[in-house]
Amino acid sequence: MKGKVNDRDLVTLAPCDVKALKSGDIVLVRVKGNVYLHLIKAVNQKRFLIGNNRGGTNGWVGPNAIYGRAIHIES
Repeated sequence: MKGKVNDRDLVTLAPCDVKALKSGDIVLVRVKGNVYLHLIKAVNQKRFLIGNNRGGTNGWVGPNAIYGRAIHIES
């Protein structure tokens, strides 16, 4: 399975309202002091399950860990 965002892709980010985020959105998120692009897998009230497009999950994060949402990906 191919990723939604690959190395060297140009990604345009926009500030986001965390209340509007849903499963399938790609977000810029802080995890253990590092910042990554991740896929939102599930939403549970004020928490977001993040993971990758290859079936992996990385855990739950709160709304303060999300910095923006990908609005355009250019290969």
